[in-house]
Amino acid sequence: MSHHRDKEVAVLAITKHGLEIARIIRQNLDVQIYSPVKFSDSDRDIKWFTEQTSKVVQNLFFNSRALICIFSLGAVIRLISPHLGDKKSDPAIIVIDDKANFVISALSGHLGGANSMTEQIASFFPHAKAVITTAADVNETIAVDLVGREYGWEIENTENITRVSAMMVNNEKIGVFQDSGQNDWYKGKLPSNVHKVNFLEEINSSEFKGGLIISEKLIKNREILEKSVLYRPKSLVVGIGLHWDTTRDTISEGIQDILLKNDLSFKCIRNISTLRREKEISGLQEFSTAYGIPVQIFDKQELASITVPNPSDVVNKFEGTYSVAESSAILSSNGHLIIPKIKLPPNLTVAVAKVRF
Repeated sequence: MSHHRDKEVAVLAITKHGLEIARIIRQNLDVQIYSPVKFSDSDRDIKWFTEQTSKVVQNLFFNSRALICIFSLGAVIRLISPHLGDKKSDPAIIVIDDKANFVISALSGHLGGANSMTEQIASFFPHAKAVITTAADVNETIAVDLVGREYGWEIENTENITRVSAMMVNNEKIGVFQDSGQNDWYKGKLPSNVHKVNFLEEINSSEFKGGLIISEKLIKNREILEKSVLYRPKSLVVGIGLHWDTTRDTISEGIQDILLKNDLSFKCIRNISTLRREKEISGLQEFSTAYGIPVQIFDKQELASITVPNPSDVVNKFEGTYSVAESSAILSSNGHLIIPKIKLPPNLTVAVAKVRF
């Protein structure tokens, strides 16, 4: 299932009306629209096709994570039936009628995430009804692979998704431990087989068949890890003070070392924060690009207004503010410091704050 991750969500619209519906979906969801060339207009982002619809469906079936078809269910069934494989590899198929009255989860309801996407798409249209027929969904369930996806959470151990998803669908008892990240990742009340726990160790008890763990902490306990899916929310801001010659390796080794000593996951870094300089520090740019971690930059006036635990006269003398690492981390995270500044001579200072959600 994890191989679906990077594939696109395709929308296939083969009527004028269908195209309007497709565009509404696109305003709310990251999708690629496909439509016959006879409807083509100046919309560069739509892939206008000339082949037969059956050819296009075949291609999208094998290359999409989800395929949303805006035409009749009967036609969709005829078009996809030659390609059906197994429910682990088939894409999610969602069918919408031409008037957007019904959004139907037609295939790969759970594993492919069609059910939750069906609900989501139905919410874009005032009169649409989501049609879901998978048994387990009648008693609400959680799509394990989609938890926190809208917030950019990363799953650390994707190899456990299938097993924990099966527990979810089979109504086995599952514990949820969360100590960071957004709290509203599940809308509504949790399914009856899913229980929040206050301590990570509780997931280890035999009453829980599996677990969902949402945390920035490194999890040392093997038994807990083996029965759980571990989500890494973007919950940390790393504030850094640097010199113009601080290298990318100094930055990445320094940060990794400090997080490791404090049992925190590098995957939970939302962004780096620092002071605006006359010119960009190339080591910082290289670090940001290499790890895909954005950098937020503040002016010294903004930083000088923040109260920090460890102000420095030396920093003030050179930078015009008593703190860079601590104050920028506090400011960027809108939260609190969890690691006060640590100096890594000669040219790096690191502080870590926890984001307030």
